[in-house]
Amino acid sequence: MKGLAADLHTHTVASGHAYSTIEEMAAQAKENGIKILGMTDHGPNLPGGPHIYHFKNLDVLPQTINGIRILKGVEANITDSKGSLDLPVSNLAKLDIVLAGFHTGTGYEAKSKAENTRAMINTIKNPLVDIIVHPGNPEYKINIEQVINTAQQENTLLEINNSSYLSRPGSKENCIEIAKKAKAAGSMLVLGTDSHYSDQIGKFDQALQIAKEAGLNKDDILNTSVEKVEEFIQFKNKIKKSI
Repeated sequence: MKGLAADLHTHTVASGHAYSTIEEMAAQAKENGIKILGMTDHGPNLPGGPHIYHFKNLDVLPQTINGIRILKGVEANITDSKGSLDLPVSNLAKLDIVLAGFHTGTGYEAKSKAENTRAMINTIKNPLVDIIVHPGNPEYKINIEQVINTAQQENTLLEINNSSYLSRPGSKENCIEIAKKAKAAGSMLVLGTDSHYSDQIGKFDQALQIAKEAGLNKDDILNTSVEKVEEFIQFKNKIKKSI
């Protein structure tokens, strides 16, 4: 599988523990063949994360930087078993892309598999959420079949996270299982670099290895083409506007 067209999970200096500006990220995206870049800084509950004003003010950014289409978004934090997120609905609805996931110290701590599954499924059912990030995180055990089935029903994608090898040891086996079961169910996935530094943009080596081991092809992965990403974003944004 050749290089991907979009990197939808990245962080700028606004996240507090990332190290590049959006201009630097866009420049590297262009260098690495990425056409669409998701600017998805952490939600405000993460220590050091941006204030809510960061998300309110994203309108000042152009839609393209250095020829790269910028999707203005967030990696929101799941804060309880109801699937609540750390940005108000009014802010989430205005974003181009909304990622959501579990992060320690942001409101929801790892519980039983049943409780973690309930929290993730409730998040998936939120029509404002587009992608669930790093669902293979071994710290938050989930019922993979239930999560995949709900994601498919709700047109929400699950991510295979490239940086989990470093930040979430033990993720590989879970990610392979998720990828295999998603393919068997006919559910599309998305690969994300989770870049916190510009040089990581568009480098999906670990995620692509999982895709290969799971037998995925380009039709199983959203960000293998610009067209698929644009269709997905347009479809999801129509739903958001109807809320």
